[in-house]
Amino acid sequence: MNRVGEAAVRHLGRIAPLASRIVAAVLGGYALAALGSIAPLALPISQPQAVLAGMMLSFLIYAGAVIWVFATRSAWRAWGGLLLAAVPLGLAAGLVLLAGGQA
Repeated sequence: MNRVGEAAVRHLGRIAPLASRIVAAVLGGYALAALGSIAPLALPISQPQAVLAGMMLSFLIYAGAVIWVFATRSAWRAWGGLLLAAVPLGLAAGLVLLAGGQA
């Protein structure tokens, strides 16, 4: 491999974790916020209150996910944290979907 190829590989090795964190923040944070906006519908409150609570919660979740992604030590931990947070929100959203929107 020539010098240019070696330099490109080293550069890609430095850029890949940052690119992974950016994708995790944008797409993973969005997915987590979407799950978080549906989850309050599983609570025993009126549907309009649950929708408003879900909307407000989604902004907090998205901001927290972006902060988490860039505060962790590695991109693997960032993705792992997002997946770990998505499990209970996904279960709550699944409960709402199985109940037809009325949990």
